[in-house]
Amino acid sequence: MKCLVTGGAGFIGSNLVEQLIKLGHQVIVLDNLSTGSLSNLSQVKNKIEFVNADVTINKNSIDKYFNNVDWVFHLAGLADLVPSIKDPTSYFQTNVKGTLNVLEASRKVKIKKLIYAASASCYGVPDKYPTDEKSKIDPQFPYAFTKYFGEQMVIHWAKIYHMPNVSLRFFNAYGPRLKKTGAYGGVFSIFLAQKLAKKSLTIVGDGKQTRDFIHIFDLVDIAIRAAENGKEGEIYNVGSGQETSINSLADIIGGNKVKIPQRPGETDRSLADISKIIEHFNWKPKITINDGIKMLLKNINEWKEAPVWTPETIKEATKSWFKPLSKN
Repeated sequence: MKCLVTGGAGFIGSNLVEQLIKLGHQVIVLDNLSTGSLSNLSQVKNKIEFVNADVTINKNSIDKYFNNVDWVFHLAGLADLVPSIKDPTSYFQTNVKGTLNVLEASRKVKIKKLIYAASASCYGVPDKYPTDEKSKIDPQFPYAFTKYFGEQMVIHWAKIYHMPNVSLRFFNAYGPRLKKTGAYGGVFSIFLAQKLAKKSLTIVGDGKQTRDFIHIFDLVDIAIRAAENGKEGEIYNVGSGQETSINSLADIIGGNKVKIPQRPGETDRSLADISKIIEHFNWKPKITINDGIKMLLKNINEWKEAPVWTPETIKEATKSWFKPLSKN
């Protein structure tokens, strides 16, 4: 297939691009490199077409790259939860307008499948666990709202324009090329940089909160299966179906720990009901959390340039971010 991957120089995108190339597909990457990096594509740079383009600026400016494309994987977007409180406008511009532009460019050329990278953050604080695709939607952050808004467009376009669109609600992805720089963000990047610098791992709250972590190789596998056989207009949870506490995660990574205050608006648990993807794709995740972390620790030197957060720097960096969510 001829594939187009928006955000293909990012963490998820670059891993997806590599696997598509391994499977013999032709790949075009659209990325403005605002958060992605060409270094993520170094292994396949001579096998792909890379276009430095911004999907948010003008929909007509990207149309030509969609000609004769079979599969579109729309991964471009701003992905950090907490910073979206500070700058909701950028998140709306990228995650909503960018998605509209990609939908329209795809609709014009009658692609065979469009895969949208949605987010399990749309569930907010779920009413039930494991959480299935029919669960209540309750976004807690502008990021979650804008990703859900984008998903609603993707499904609406599938209904109104009979487009072959599929939405994948990603839970907590981790693995090679995980984002290392920028705003205070994901737990893996924070912990690995702290461990490498021999600093204490910062545990939010009591550390008993859980997350459903899915390795990027498993996530990429299901994304490609969805392009091959996903049902048009469907939404699928993409997780491991297992929950891991932050304390357990810290124990596996190893090192001293220090606790920092709980953050408002965050769920205490995250656990995907993945029965739908198991049934539809005859699939199950292959990489356990222990094996996934071992693979990361083997390459921990990749985090030598990452920011090393401490309780003090975290407090300073985030002091204004949580005010809108605080009840005080």
